[in-house]
Amino acid sequence: MHYDIHGSTDPCAPTILLSSGLGGSGAYWTPQIEALAKTHRVVTYDHTGCGRTGGEVPKDGGIRAMADDVLEIADALKLETFHFIGHALGGLMGLDIALRQPRRIGKMVLINAWSKADPHSGRCFDVRIELLQKSGVPAFVKAQPLFLYPAIFMADNPERMAVEEAHALAHFQGETNILRRIAALRAFDVDAALEKIETPTLIYATRDDLLVPYSRSERLAAGLPNARLHLDDFGGHAVNVVHPDRFNQTILDFLA
Repeated sequence: MHYDIHGSTDPCAPTILLSSGLGGSGAYWTPQIEALAKTHRVVTYDHTGCGRTGGEVPKDGGIRAMADDVLEIADALKLETFHFIGHALGGLMGLDIALRQPRRIGKMVLINAWSKADPHSGRCFDVRIELLQKSGVPAFVKAQPLFLYPAIFMADNPERMAVEEAHALAHFQGETNILRRIAALRAFDVDAALEKIETPTLIYATRDDLLVPYSRSERLAAGLPNARLHLDDFGGHAVNVVHPDRFNQTILDFLA
């Protein structure tokens, strides 16, 4: 596993481990690193088969195998406890860890995540798979921002969209890996076990997320016994990129 440490070098400093979504890149968290690293040691990493981490997601490993990668990093850093921030797929890993090792995560932030996939999200995954298998990687990559960002954000940042598209093409994680990751997303279901997760949790969601209906976050807030919901009207699926300052301050207030 390739991981990077930002901020404090003190091994006793409070540590935040960040896990991205389907793209799997630690660089996804660039808008958060500087703000979080002022008060914490921040760990970002590339998921299995993504970025600088090699290999492929195990065929039948599911979210648990991906969560084990997080625990592998935490063990390597000798972290008895750590704060965890997960975006979408990354949030599912946090829920899995909180169920299996309830004392490992101090506080948890789930961004546009879910305890069980909504049929609408399944429709979006179907579209993306069709694009990948029938139109190829360039079409899959070109459509990706539509599921991440609000329309006005894409319209106002055409250069950024072009750079992100070129980077995604150059570093595509491979069809096998992404299909297995989507399958893991669809199979994940801890809805009936939410009441067992007592980890203090901030659920961050947006009403205009095209990929994940915010009702999934409302369900998390209702089911988790020690959680609160922060719901923005605007920001899309990648709200931490669209509104980094507001997002970062909300996270720091919660962790404090």
